[in-house]
Amino acid sequence: MASAEQNERETYRVIVLSRDGTKVLLVSNGVRRMLPWVEIPRWQRVAENLTAAVESNWGEEVICLFDPASDSPTDGAATRYQAAEHLCTRSNPKMPTYWAPVSMLLEDSLADGRDYAAIKQVTAVCNGEMEAASAGPFSRLGWFSELHIWIESVVEPIGFHVNGRFRQLNASPSFSLIRFETSGPAVWFKAVGEPNQREFAITCTLSRLFPSHLPNVLATRPDWNAWLTRESEGRLLGDEQESGSWERVAAALAELQLDSCDRTSAITGAGARDLSVGTLRKQIHPCVDISQQLMQQQSKTPPPILDTKELLALGDRIGEAFDFLETLEIPETLGHLDLNPGNIVVSATKCVFLDWAEAYVGNPFLTFQYLIEHFRRSRPLDSSRESQVLESYAAPWSRILSRDAIHAGLTVAPLLAVFSYLCGTGLLSDGERLKQPEFAGYLRGLARRMDREARAWVGSRKCTTQAVI
Repeated sequence: MASAEQNERETYRVIVLSRDGTKVLLVSNGVRRMLPWVEIPRWQRVAENLTAAVESNWGEEVICLFDPASDSPTDGAATRYQAAEHLCTRSNPKMPTYWAPVSMLLEDSLADGRDYAAIKQVTAVCNGEMEAASAGPFSRLGWFSELHIWIESVVEPIGFHVNGRFRQLNASPSFSLIRFETSGPAVWFKAVGEPNQREFAITCTLSRLFPSHLPNVLATRPDWNAWLTRESEGRLLGDEQESGSWERVAAALAELQLDSCDRTSAITGAGARDLSVGTLRKQIHPCVDISQQLMQQQSKTPPPILDTKELLALGDRIGEAFDFLETLEIPETLGHLDLNPGNIVVSATKCVFLDWAEAYVGNPFLTFQYLIEHFRRSRPLDSSRESQVLESYAAPWSRILSRDAIHAGLTVAPLLAVFSYLCGTGLLSDGERLKQPEFAGYLRGLARRMDREARAWVGSRKCTTQAVI
């Protein structure tokens, strides 16, 4: 049991630098000098949990900067480092600490020589003496104070003031996500880098085009690929238990997509992916070829291995599905390849959609398919409620499409949603990850899923003219 609990937590040694970068916080434990350390839950947000643990255990409020590169421990312990800047002291630490001048440290000053190397690396990066592997504005000292001043300059003219309380969720040299409290509504600061740098322009464009369905962007920092938004009223769909919330989201999604029909050029111009039928058709043969290679690498069954004949037949069915889709004349609209309950805010009056790094222009029903999959996971076997969600999504579309066309489009969507996700997110072109056994197994699973959906769609084609919504 103890081993299982340990595997669910990670240990971080925290390199807390003073604001001027000349001192580092150390733990005094007799003759041994160590970095402060924290244990945080594995698979959760590092910055959010680490800042809370540092304040709770060591009494210091810090802002996370980045995760420096380090050699793997020789004893196999899963210890990692996190660079942080000191903001203020909140309470007494669990063990005595003190500030040590970095210039006075020697390799034998610390109980672990790796700590010395990590401190020197972090200090060099934060002071601009050495570039990190992914250099960005948030690896240097002082950026948080600059950000605080900028946010105050934005909210003060509209009658608010930041009150000093914040919650840092993500931290890296080029990515940042922080919630700031104010005397009025909270505001969110978000910055992005590669490979999601497109999200900056996409978010700014969508917020301008669809203010009813996007967060209100108060200001931008193009030099940081960053923007500041007013916090949307409501709760995340994943936390919402109120009856009718999924139905409201489904209807709002349809309305947003309908509003985007004549604005697709601006959306793709901002960086959204082109997932038009013509573009996706070109990916059928590469998808089949890579699936063949991955299936040949599978050494054990189950799960079943799809042979070449089955994969070629799958490619043909995907092509037929696109042919069928084109006959329905469903307009191409704004779509979201990562729509999930964690990036949808629901209130009694509106629904706001977040995190548009995976925006695309293409068939709208693919996005709804991702949404309904999440509904099924959260409410399995609730077929009557699922029918209500489907109806809520279909109702706005019935203004421009027949019920038969809507039903037919939703019937073929499960197959094409998996294929579009594979192609649109670049999973098949990630050569390094394709060499990883777990990732290869994941892609084989998606290929098997497409095969099942293709067979189900072929079996249901005779019923596509029967409206069931």
